Amino acid sequence: QVRLTESGGGLVQPGGSLRLSCEVSGRSISIYSMGWFRQAPGKEREFVAAINRSGGSTIYSDSVMGRFAISRDNVKNMIYLGMSSLKVEDTAIYYCAANMRYISRTVEHYDYWGPGTQVTVSS
Repeated sequence: QVRLTESGGGLVQPGGSLRLSCEVSGRSISIYSMGWFRQAPGKEREFVAAINRSGGSTIYSDSVMGRFAISRDNVKNMIYLGMSSLKVEDTAIYYCAANMRYISRTVEHYDYWGPGTQVTVSS
């Protein structure tokens, strides 16, 4: 059974940086495309970033392009999301997810999800 566990969230001031990690257990992540999503209170879960199986292709939402960077380490079975120039509107629960199909922005394409980690951007 595949299990995903996020870590690295916390409270940060506007303009600050955080690095989220997602540990995958139960199966090698090399067979999965991986994504990060987020959900703010009262809003739907939205796409943030995704990376293909090899790590050679990445996609981002317009709202985080140039500020966030997704990466993966298939040896360590880890996914990362580097976040910089954080804004108050980046406040949300961040989820990592895995899908066996292809790199995607669509929530419904993902098969496995972690429980999430809270990121709060506030002065």
